[in-house]
Amino acid sequence: MQFDLISAALVFGFLTGFHCVGMCGPIAVSLPIKSNSWYSRTYSALIYNFGRIVTYSVMGLLFGMVGQGLRLAGMQQWLSIAIGSAMILSVFFPLLFNSVAAKSPLFSLVNILKAKLGLLFGKKTYSSLFLIGLLNGLLPCGPVYVAIGLSLAAGNAINGMFYMALFGLGTVPIMLGLNLLGNFVTAPIRKYMRKAVPVFILVIGVWFVLKGLGLGVHLVSPPDHKLKINNEQTR
Repeated sequence: MQFDLISAALVFGFLTGFHCVGMCGPIAVSLPIKSNSWYSRTYSALIYNFGRIVTYSVMGLLFGMVGQGLRLAGMQQWLSIAIGSAMILSVFFPLLFNSVAAKSPLFSLVNILKAKLGLLFGKKTYSSLFLIGLLNGLLPCGPVYVAIGLSLAAGNAINGMFYMALFGLGTVPIMLGLNLLGNFVTAPIRKYMRKAVPVFILVIGVWFVLKGLGLGVHLVSPPDHKLKINNEQTR
């Protein structure tokens, strides 16, 4: 797996953690965490976060498999351009993307997930915390959708799974602090980070488009080696 994707996964996950404070904060703060001791609180919070990472990893495995099929079909460059373009559009037209998501048939499953979560919140067990984490990972989330798009470009199923696992791991520091300490992130910091996430998405989106174009710029837009080989063979 490329180092640039690894670093992007961790950084993006960390920034997403601040986004989660506003979006998933009520869930994280009201978790049925065991409070017998500091150890039990920490272990409970880790179990919940592990559940989220498992869901993200499975998503990465599935979408990485799709990306692998597209790569074998010779569509990796176009895939990179498409993913990058979608990221850029999601930054400039967030309302459009939200309305499309709201009309999606999958969006109707959100109410079912919320109902299941409500039942699990009444049980203060490690297994219920793990299941809450699993289901929480399925809730609609813009940054998670972006991360899934990146897992498509990871090259194969294993890399896609590894990428999403790292993305989830990047969210843990903020989420763990939220689980244990409550909403410790001040409003100005949340506001700043909410602005930082779209900027990061925009930068990654432009980078993916440049990668897909294969302009021959080292690290930024490396040449399309397949195209180069075909050109040499036709000479």
